Amino acid sequence: MVRVTNGLQRHKRHKKFRNLAKGFRLGRSSVYKQIRLALVKQGQHAYVGRKEKKRVQRQIWIERISAALREKGLKYSTFIAQANQKNVILNRKILSNIAVAFPTVFDSIVASVTK
Repeated sequence: MVRVTNGLQRHKRHKKFRNLAKGFRLGRSSVYKQIRLALVKQGQHAYVGRKEKKRVQRQIWIERISAALREKGLKYSTFIAQANQKNVILNRKILSNIAVAFPTVFDSIVASVTK
């Protein structure tokens, strides 16, 4: 019986990992063990980055709303508190887009919330 080695499958697997590690520096793009570790770390960083992106985006929305409210002499925290009391269903993303794109509509929203 002929002994069957794992050569072809191993080469395919290593090639797949090498292609994923293109652009990495030093041994992290050529040495298989280091490639595997680098790809695991890359996945961890990508996961954290996706969560961080959501936090940063929310901060941007809040800053936009706050800047638009400061022009009207209002504070962000008081506006949000009043909006919650009046059961305004617009979220921060929508409010920031309205504040940037349609200032007159935003003015009417602010007027309805603050009266």
